[in-house]
Amino acid sequence: MSNGDQNPHHDEQPPQNQDKAEDGVIDETGQAENVSSEAEDVSDAVAQQEELLQAKDQVLRVQAEMQNLRRRVDRDIENAHKYALEGFLVELLPVVDNLERALAAIDSSDETQKTLSEGIELTLKSFLDVLTRNKVEQLDPVEQSFDPEFHQAMTMVPHPEVPNNTIIEVFQKGYLLNGRLVRPAMVVVSKGA
Repeated sequence: MSNGDQNPHHDEQPPQNQDKAEDGVIDETGQAENVSSEAEDVSDAVAQQEELLQAKDQVLRVQAEMQNLRRRVDRDIENAHKYALEGFLVELLPVVDNLERALAAIDSSDETQKTLSEGIELTLKSFLDVLTRNKVEQLDPVEQSFDPEFHQAMTMVPHPEVPNNTIIEVFQKGYLLNGRLVRPAMVVVSKGA
């Protein structure tokens, strides 16, 4: 057979070995694409996992902040209720001081002043009872050690019989509202001789 006698379609059919080689190349290319696709999927999954962790962390932080805010608001509300009377109390304390001064100024030996003294004493007692019911505590620190958190020293006086930094006289009593200082006691303090 000559070259002219050959089947014209013979050139169109690839040899079987060539098909197998092309299939191998296609398989390797397909596998490479699959590996590349899987790598992208893993990379996407890792990125999504990181985003999820960041979102969870952010949610936890927001929850913690909300919890702290709730505590602050609760504390502020509690303090508002506890110390709501503070301004009112500051206005009333001079009245208590004046009743105490009036009692100290009255001569109890005089019969007419004695009844006046009893009336002022009862008024003062009822006033102090109301303050006590509203969690107001009076500070009368005579013979106690001086504490600058609760006492205001007006003067220091040498006193040989009293230990140093001891309160020997109270000019004006101090007051606490629910344990918080509203007004310090104004005092005279002993100093070493």
